[in-house]
This record gives sequence, structure tokens and C-alpha cells, in this order.
Amino acid sequence: LTKEPIEIGPLLAFVSSPQAGAIVTFIGTVREFSQGKEVTALTYEAYEPMAVKELQRIANEVMERWKLCKVAIVHRTGKLEVGEVSVVILVSAPHRADAFEAARYAIERIKEIVPIWKREHFADGTSQWSSSPPSEQVE
Repeated sequence: LTKEPIEIGPLLAFVSSPQAGAIVTFIGTVREFSQGKEVTALTYEAYEPMAVKELQRIANEVMERWKLCKVAIVHRTGKLEVGEVSVVILVSAPHRADAFEAARYAIERIKEIVPIWKREHFADGTSQWSSSPPSEQVE
């Protein structure tokens, strides 16, 4: 997890390997429209100790499930503007199929198990959690 903009270069250097025939990169960005409304920004919050643990768990899962060289997963927190990078997953593998499948699996698992919550801010001045943090779920 990081509050700073995600730098792709160091992550690419980390996953690079002489054994890799493929490096797949997934970059999630803040999109301009959601739910038919114009988005001005997103705010990501996380329960950091558990989120870091779960991101590591996902990296371990993909390393065990596919024949990979290395995996890097970074998710940003804080307020992000349209176009900014929110999540990056890099997977290197001897063969491209494993790299693609592992990257896809990783982003889906992040959405399922990592305690990171997203609040969308709209141009009309409204905002809403698309996934609610625990404090917002209690009535």
C-alpha cells in the first residue's frame, strides 16, 4: 500500500527475470464516468495491517497456482484524481498464458478479500461509497 503515486519502473525492474518470457502488467486507473455520472475523484481507504497481509496472500496464491517468476502488487490509498493510477499488478512468467491468468486472478482476489474501500466523488457534488468501510456499514 502507498499514499504516493505508483512508479511502474521499479516494479518492472523487480519482476524482470532472465527466465521470464512474458511480463503482464495490469494498471487500474480512476475513470471519468461511473454509474452514469461524471467522476471527479476517488478516495481509497484501507485497514492497512490486514490489507498488506491479504495482498501478500494473493501474491503467494498466484505464485503457488501458476508457474511464475515474480509478482508485484501495489494499491494506492488516499484521494486520486481522474486518470491517476490506483492499483498495479505485474506478473512475470516463462509463458504468457500463466502471466495473464495470474494477473487477472490477482485483481479479482483484491476486489474479493482485501479491506480497501472506494468512495466515488461526482461532479454534481455528491459522493458515495461503492464499497463501504466498516464504520459506514453500521447504522
